[in-house]
Amino acid sequence: MPKTVSLAAPRPHRIRSRIGVGLAGGFYPAPHRYQLYLAEGCPRSLRISVTLELLGLHDSVATTLLTLPAETPDAFAALRGAYEATWHHYDGPLTAPALCDRWSGRIVSNHTPDILRDLAGLPVCQGDARLPRLNPPALTADIDALRELLDRDVTPTAPPLARTTALQSLDRQLASHVHALGDELTAADVDLWVALTRLGPTESLSPYGRLRDYVRRLDAHPAFHGKVR
Repeated sequence: MPKTVSLAAPRPHRIRSRIGVGLAGGFYPAPHRYQLYLAEGCPRSLRISVTLELLGLHDSVATTLLTLPAETPDAFAALRGAYEATWHHYDGPLTAPALCDRWSGRIVSNHTPDILRDLAGLPVCQGDARLPRLNPPALTADIDALRELLDRDVTPTAPPLARTTALQSLDRQLASHVHALGDELTAADVDLWVALTRLGPTESLSPYGRLRDYVRRLDAHPAFHGKVR
């Protein structure tokens, strides 16, 4: 029976190649070359799913949703094969999200921040004024800092005082911005929306009116609407 998917990659099994980066190890960004394995109920997988929608990539990047091994045995078997093709005698967890190269059958990366950046950098996303600029260079440090804050303090298991302090700060920040880091939608909004929706129903944000309204506003966006919490 396939091993259960892991939602957090142990450091010894971290795979971090890149699409189009590096002369020796980079993967060429060809359309329809890549396959994403996403895990049901995983916040990192949700980040990637929303990003695919925002960038209009569902037609050029295939996705496979992993649920329970008994429900998706073929998907687990394919992911196991990709890990074994990448890592000789691989015996670790089947970590998802995972970006797979369909040409070689190997895992490109199971490091979500790299996967998100590489998706936004695909040629099909460049030069299209209709698509959001999810990772503008001027905001790279701010996006990374917000993601670190959310992963540490805005989770269901974060210390209550730290979570309350973070939510109060984020709520105040929205007093002068439409989106997380300004007036344009960026990767920070994907991160913030996913983190907030993990805390429970929108009504749970009632003490933070701007955050509550922010979540409702993004819920109405086609890329966010109807996504599994």
